[in-house]
Amino acid sequence: MTRCCEGRIAIVTGAGQGIGRGHALELARQGASVVVNDLGVSLNGEPLHSPLAEGVVAEIVAQGGRAVADINDASDVDGAQRMVDNALRSFGGVDIVINNAGVLRDTVLVNMSADDWDTVLRVHLRSTFAVTKAAATYWRAQSKAGVPVDGRVINTTSGAGLYGNVGQTNYAAAKAGIVGFTLAASLELSRYGVTVNAVGPGGRTRMTEQVFAGAMGEVDEGTFDAFDAGNVAPLVTWLASPEAADVTGQVIEAWGGRIAIVEGWHPGPSVEIARRWDPNELGPVVRGLLADVAPRASMYADE
Repeated sequence: MTRCCEGRIAIVTGAGQGIGRGHALELARQGASVVVNDLGVSLNGEPLHSPLAEGVVAEIVAQGGRAVADINDASDVDGAQRMVDNALRSFGGVDIVINNAGVLRDTVLVNMSADDWDTVLRVHLRSTFAVTKAAATYWRAQSKAGVPVDGRVINTTSGAGLYGNVGQTNYAAAKAGIVGFTLAASLELSRYGVTVNAVGPGGRTRMTEQVFAGAMGEVDEGTFDAFDAGNVAPLVTWLASPEAADVTGQVIEAWGGRIAIVEGWHPGPSVEIARRWDPNELGPVVRGLLADVAPRASMYADE
């Protein structure tokens, strides 16, 4: 049987449950050795003191795969380096980084504390930076030493970051920042043989069950479960494979059986004159341009 990630070595953060767990299991099924990273915290970032990473490792090993647990804090620069060192020590290298760690502190902006803001930005955005930097430093050294590199970074964004969502200014800012990081890093790391993409996943997880309460109920046995968190893993695993070496700087949404390429910012309707504008004349000009703009997309597919 052909396995698309045979012999590759992956780090998956936030892999103890939900979508990250699905990534780790599918990568292992496709032949990758996996560093299963999970700090073991609650949805809002409080310690659970639960061996989440070890549980996923046990699942992988029971299925004949190779995996090792990692409980370093992905948002800590030293912890991220220890994570990469764990991959090097356990499996002899690192080919794939999947940044998936996250927490939620949902509340409307006027009620949001500085800690709510800082915690969400740290866990989502800073961890993406820290782990990618640690891996990229390794890949750069390999490239400069003449060792061929076929590296992958796959970051996790969200519809909230792409389209906005009420009560999630911190989460949306972090996820939008991850898109900007992805675009810039894809340009920087291409010289070393590394691709960088972002995936906007959908599915039934501890994060989404609060936001979409009642919309992701269980399905009848034998029926395709469009909200199974594992549905995202095939796309992520393919992006991690050698076949995807020519795909970089992309944002792709995945949920159920659907895959959609997200088209990013680009210039829309415009007008230009050969002088400086007077603010008093801009009202009808800007409104005329806005009348030609495509409707704003929503994270809710039916809107």
